[in-house]
Amino acid sequence: MPDALPPCSILILAGGRGQRMGGRDKGLVDWQGEPLIAHVHRVVQPLSDDLVISCNRNQAAYRAYAERLVGDAEADFPGPLAGVIAGLKVARHGWVVLLACDAPLVDRELIEDLLRLAVTGNSAAMVRQGGFWQPMFSVLPKRVLPVLEQAWAAGERSLQKALLREAVRGLECTEGDRRLSNFNSPERLQD
Repeated sequence: MPDALPPCSILILAGGRGQRMGGRDKGLVDWQGEPLIAHVHRVVQPLSDDLVISCNRNQAAYRAYAERLVGDAEADFPGPLAGVIAGLKVARHGWVVLLACDAPLVDRELIEDLLRLAVTGNSAAMVRQGGFWQPMFSVLPKRVLPVLEQAWAAGERSLQKALLREAVRGLECTEGDRRLSNFNSPERLQD
């Protein structure tokens, strides 16, 4: 990372049920000869000494891609907000890059632009695409953990709604930006 950017933790969410993949663990589904998680890992590994994967199954397979693994505090795949809370609890750095395991086209430039935006504004930063927030492409200050825990305790399960309880800066991306592609269905794997 350039000297201007502080150290960050990387949190990759891979704890979902994989319903659109027929129940398969999305991060471990092959694309171009490798699991999706391997593509994301290759991009983020040089950016941090603290790589955390939130996964609720197949921990042995994910261990090769992270310093630490976490699982949701509640059973039955409660959603990405639970994974973010678990990851923030163990993150070692004050800034946490949040990505999904099924976004193999993400690149270093996007991550560094998000981190720069977050640090400059001293707040969370999230991609906005076509007027919509994309919470799976975010940088969070670790200090938002209590806000997210309070939202969870109040019954909120939407990661986006919980994150938007605090100031969030938007990184505008075009609708056709392939770096934001989520490979979350078998059809997408043909891309």
